[in-house]
Amino acid sequence: MKPSITVELAARVKNLPPYLFATIDIMKQEAKAKGVDLIDLSIGDPDIPTPKHIVDAMKAAVEKPEHHRYPSYEGMLSFRQAVASWYKSRFNVDLDAKTEVLSLIGSKEGIGHIPLAFVEPGDVVLVPSPGYPVYPVGTLFAGGESYIMPLVEKNNFLPDLKAIPADILERARLMYINYPNNPTSACAPRKFYEEVIELAGEHNIIVCHDAAYSEIYFDNEKPMSFMEVDGAKEVGIEMHSLSKTYNMTGWRIGFAVGHKDVIAGLGKIKSNLDSGVFQAVQEASIAALETDDKILAEIRGTYQERRDVLYAGLKNLGMEVIKPKASFYLWTKVPAGYDSSSFVAHLLDKAGVLGTPGNGFGTPGEGYIRFALTVPAARMKEAVERIGKVL
Repeated sequence: MKPSITVELAARVKNLPPYLFATIDIMKQEAKAKGVDLIDLSIGDPDIPTPKHIVDAMKAAVEKPEHHRYPSYEGMLSFRQAVASWYKSRFNVDLDAKTEVLSLIGSKEGIGHIPLAFVEPGDVVLVPSPGYPVYPVGTLFAGGESYIMPLVEKNNFLPDLKAIPADILERARLMYINYPNNPTSACAPRKFYEEVIELAGEHNIIVCHDAAYSEIYFDNEKPMSFMEVDGAKEVGIEMHSLSKTYNMTGWRIGFAVGHKDVIAGLGKIKSNLDSGVFQAVQEASIAALETDDKILAEIRGTYQERRDVLYAGLKNLGMEVIKPKASFYLWTKVPAGYDSSSFVAHLLDKAGVLGTPGNGFGTPGEGYIRFALTVPAARMKEAVERIGKVL
């Protein structure tokens, strides 16, 4: 008889909820196996190709032997300088490329790793909900406790900072915020950021602003950066991704900017756990950050057309829909008689349309469904027609 082992997961993994988008992926595979003509509005993965000049820059960079070796942990200085230049051009924010900019393997990686640098077991992390599932998961891996900040419509999907108990604030080490918001598509005003900065300074809380959707905006209403607000760099950092802005989700590159000590702490975690971003990707990303805004305006125009089709279509069906000013999501109330999960299952089974249940982003998301604007407008119209037939 061959010797064998009993495999037992660590408690931190046993306590993990099923990852939302892995579950969604299983639903897609099952539907396709049944021959369903699926219209997938679930996951925020751009269907528009990466702009050609970025791909061409990548092709040229791959040929360079100097890129075939280990990259620097913090990112090529030329890439970090391009990030700093982009922030100056887009937000009029000055950054020291050497100490205030760090490359990431996509912003998801940075979001998940930052608690490991600053959160001790038993510390509290302030987590918005509904929100990106990585916020509480990163907290769990670091041994921290998530304190949920509910995002509700009556408060414009902004957390009520005054409602956070004093004892929680005293234990809090880190706060995640995310605007333009996923999944609600809400944007934050300057006043909110000012209140966050004041709270963080008073209680010594590191702020991590997830700004992955800042460049997907509509009607020429540009969202602001947290870093634009006086005092932001003194209390936290902002993470950004090239995934959504430049249709580069598969390239896995992003960056963090802001407080140099927070950047350094996150960098220490990364230098021990990963070996940086392939330099050819970094070089192509410099071309991305220098992209003419006419190209980005065309991309935004495509999403705005889709937003308008889906928003008007669902409104005409009598559904309660929030019209987004940014991001590429529609946050929609489910009809009476359904909860989030049962409505998603109903649409998939009867209409072949897949959305994401709001409760998958946290309990405060119950009663909503998120639709992503990641199929062409004609297909979006078909989705509305199918939904109309099964409501």
